[in-house]
Amino acid sequence: MENQLTIKNMKTILTSNKPEYLTMMKNIDSKLPAVEQACSNFYKTSSQFKNVTLDVTAITPIRSIKHTLAEIEKTKSAVKQSMIKSKKSNVRLKKYKVQFEESTDELEKELLEIKILELQDGIQSTKDYLEGAIRKMNFFINQYSELLKHIGVEEITEEMYEKEENRYHIMTAMKQALSAARTKGGLIDEGNHIYLFDLGINGGAAQVEVFNYLKMENELINNGSEPTHEMSIRWLEKCADKFEKDPKTFVERRGFKLLDEQSLTNFKIEKMPTKP
Repeated sequence: MENQLTIKNMKTILTSNKPEYLTMMKNIDSKLPAVEQACSNFYKTSSQFKNVTLDVTAITPIRSIKHTLAEIEKTKSAVKQSMIKSKKSNVRLKKYKVQFEESTDELEKELLEIKILELQDGIQSTKDYLEGAIRKMNFFINQYSELLKHIGVEEITEEMYEKEENRYHIMTAMKQALSAARTKGGLIDEGNHIYLFDLGINGGAAQVEVFNYLKMENELINNGSEPTHEMSIRWLEKCADKFEKDPKTFVERRGFKLLDEQSLTNFKIEKMPTKP
């Protein structure tokens, strides 16, 4: 039984063999293998470019690692499910083939043949997307290695992740505040003022930083120069330096502890001295 889209099985679904359709089918038959090969490049959810620009958008390195690991886990889970689905389909396919060989009822054999073709098509489709998922997982594993190399460590700990969260949220809040201000006459919007308040950062102080940065950009433009993305990143880093202590102060004022080292999964607790 054939599983390919060929002239032979395309003709079986046509009510008439008009010359123009025969010509089209011959053209399809001759060019389809190359088209299918080209299609194999796109059996994945996103391009590598989109993965590292629009999918993983974290502005600090360890947050980027967290998002990268999340993509790996999500893709790994999808790969596992696809493999299970493929195994089930292959078992059903073997079963239908046995039934086809043993059947003496021609109509039943025709129905079994259709079921076999459906399963073969599904198995091939699963295989195509599985290969795309494997390429995506390999890409993110390589990105994880690059990120570790970028920050000069061999592994990250939960403690490192928790400590970086302070800078991540300050920089994210200020990034969003700046983006909103660009469309609102230089003013931070309400949502980001709430975000800043919850971080313990005074909205007026953040507004001053945004005003001064936009003023500097406008001066560059008026003088014939152009601001750069790198300038914005450096400004965000300076904002993180300036407001770094504010979240801790606000958290402690409310009675919380910002970092409980005893609750970290990979924090080594010193052994208690044994009683004599």
